[in-house]
Amino acid sequence: MKLLLTGGTGFFGKALLRYWQQQPAADVCILSRDPERFRAAHPDLCRLPGLRLLRGDIADAATLPRGEQFTHVLHAAADSTLGPQLTPLQRYDQIVGGTRNLLDFAVASGARRFLLTSSGAVYGRLTGATGVREDCLQMPDPLEPGQAYGVAKRAAEHLCALYRQAHGLETVVARCFAFVGPDLPLDVHFAIGNFIRDALAADAIVVNGDGLPLRSYMHQHDLAHWLTVLLERGAAGEAYNVGSPDALSVGELAHRVRDLLAPDKPVRVLARGDAAAATRNGYIPNVEKALALGLTLNWSLDDAIRDTGAAARARRLP
Repeated sequence: MKLLLTGGTGFFGKALLRYWQQQPAADVCILSRDPERFRAAHPDLCRLPGLRLLRGDIADAATLPRGEQFTHVLHAAADSTLGPQLTPLQRYDQIVGGTRNLLDFAVASGARRFLLTSSGAVYGRLTGATGVREDCLQMPDPLEPGQAYGVAKRAAEHLCALYRQAHGLETVVARCFAFVGPDLPLDVHFAIGNFIRDALAADAIVVNGDGLPLRSYMHQHDLAHWLTVLLERGAAGEAYNVGSPDALSVGELAHRVRDLLAPDKPVRVLARGDAAAATRNGYIPNVEKALALGLTLNWSLDDAIRDTGAAARARRLP
């Protein structure tokens, strides 16, 4: 396998690089707008044998490494970490335009396999603790600008289907949900990261809402393993949910983080909600389709929280 990885400097990319250091799978090239900066910031991640960093930007097709040949492309750029810093139109263009540029590049470079990291956001507003299946055709409201991320990911998935039909490219889609691990940013909009930050450095663990929404979390090591397997042998033309099916409320999560990392600190819930409401906001995957490939969840949530907290302490962060 000769692999081009986009998004290699983000959370997914770091998780993959750490995993591949333990389980070498390919000759890997990372596409980065600033390779020197990444090398300086993360020398530990650049120790993967044979790793190359190539300068380029998925948003600008002219910067892609023409003349290079690859067997596989893993498109993990345009994740949800920095998206809120963009306007909805910028976010849509980044996801859809970038995916089309990468699909064109994959065809030109002779690649056989293409894995798109999509999102559970493609299902729109979900409720309850029952995991959503891949054959659910519900989607975000396309008339709501705030839904640009989920709508764009749907469009990117459709582009994969079109390129499979037109060029025979074996495209696979990974619909990714919520994750935790040593490389998760603790200072953005991820609730579990904020709770771990608070447990380590604040006077209290703060839940900004009512704590009632339901979520589930997969450790980044399991994420990287699942993405690697889907890249290698996921069925072409298919989508797979990637995440944990084990639901808990955001409030329960805050208390779980407190109990594991800072037992003496209080948890403060800033809003009141109706716990008896008939429907509760949920973001939970059904992963039976992935499990049928032999994939498993090897990290418990408790161990994932401990691991993330230990890594933050080792970095003397936040």
